[in-house]
Amino acid sequence: MNAHPPRLNRPSLDAYWMPFTANRQFKAAPRLLVAAEGMHYTADDGRTVLDGTAGLWCVNAGHGRRRIAEAVERQLSTLDYAPSFQMGHPIAFEFAERLADIAPAGSLDRVFFTGSGSESVDTALKIALAYQRAIGQGTRTRVIGRERGYHGVGFGGISVGGLVNNRRMFPLLPGVDHLRHTHDLSRNAFVQGQPEHGADLADDLERLVALHGAETIAAVIVEPVAGSTGVLVPPKGYLERLREIATRHGILLIFDEVITGFGRLGAPFATDYFGVTPDLVTTAKGLTNGTIPMGAVFATRAVHDALMHGPEGAIELFHGYTYSGHPVACAAGLATLEIYEEEGLLTRTTQVQAQWHAAMHALRDCPHVIDIRTIGLIAGIELQSRDGAPGARAYDVFTDCFEKGLLIRVTGDIIALSPPLIAEAEHIDTMASMLGDALRRAA
Repeated sequence: MNAHPPRLNRPSLDAYWMPFTANRQFKAAPRLLVAAEGMHYTADDGRTVLDGTAGLWCVNAGHGRRRIAEAVERQLSTLDYAPSFQMGHPIAFEFAERLADIAPAGSLDRVFFTGSGSESVDTALKIALAYQRAIGQGTRTRVIGRERGYHGVGFGGISVGGLVNNRRMFPLLPGVDHLRHTHDLSRNAFVQGQPEHGADLADDLERLVALHGAETIAAVIVEPVAGSTGVLVPPKGYLERLREIATRHGILLIFDEVITGFGRLGAPFATDYFGVTPDLVTTAKGLTNGTIPMGAVFATRAVHDALMHGPEGAIELFHGYTYSGHPVACAAGLATLEIYEEEGLLTRTTQVQAQWHAAMHALRDCPHVIDIRTIGLIAGIELQSRDGAPGARAYDVFTDCFEKGLLIRVTGDIIALSPPLIAEAEHIDTMASMLGDALRRAA
């Protein structure tokens, strides 16, 4: 007897070319979500699925928040769209001001709106190049990324990024180099929080300065915690050293906080959590709780003000998007910030992270597990790859979990978990139990 109601009125799957998906594999056995509320999705067969990934690292306040929906509805009825080129509308300025109030490190309080994390990264890179030119350092045209970094899918983002599959098919920007990544299983396996070993890897920036000359390097961009590559946590002292080296050589430091922004680590931003202040911060995802696509770049006043020169009628930065500061997205963002503030979600992780770390690390004795990394409300669980089939074991765990009612994310043979910040003790225990069962079933 079928345990679930039959699927009704399933649409044709042919026309939609899905992103970052094995389309033929998916369409042979699709996984469709049709509703969401709180900590759960509903699948198209009626099953309830516990969201272990906050959608795609973005639904920080949980699903189905009426305040956001009502704010969007009001804004659509009042002002559905307004241009931001040589025009303005009040809600964009209001949202920027509210964001400035919680700005990373309290000092990155100039905000440029984008439509996504990828756009935020390309925007930050362009701002960095424009800044260097504005201060008379026009020879600084090189940008530095990091191996195993992910910075979206624009040509700038894939160029500074360090995930091979994102890079191998497309031409990359010239003048880009990369720091080594910080992943070190031999010394840092099964660590809660920041690992002890690896601060010296920041010295790679000194090596690249010696190779290329500081006068050619505009900026270096890193994720404070690398998410899409499988949760790589910075070693103690690493970010501090990177900041010191960049400052000494006149290089701007950019933190990509598309994932870590808005409470994921138990502080408003990773900048606050680690106590290291970059010059630019990229955000998206949790900015609107995932409801309306939007991103934002936070800049220090020093960076912003360096471009505010020349004739008053001159455009200071030839850059922007049709949907920069979109009024409906701003409405969603303002409602999201209100929820974060009223429910204390930007720091709530500190209340549950001890249980989170304990529950995740209790899985270390499950079959195939070779490492577990946790920080804030994030976990990376690395599995031993099957011979000749990298990624297959984690994918099988992913599909098994989904069928049993848990959504996880996998990248290669690494399982990533990042539930909504509203997760309670019972949700954490359920995730750990269901994932442990799936790991024990995995071949």
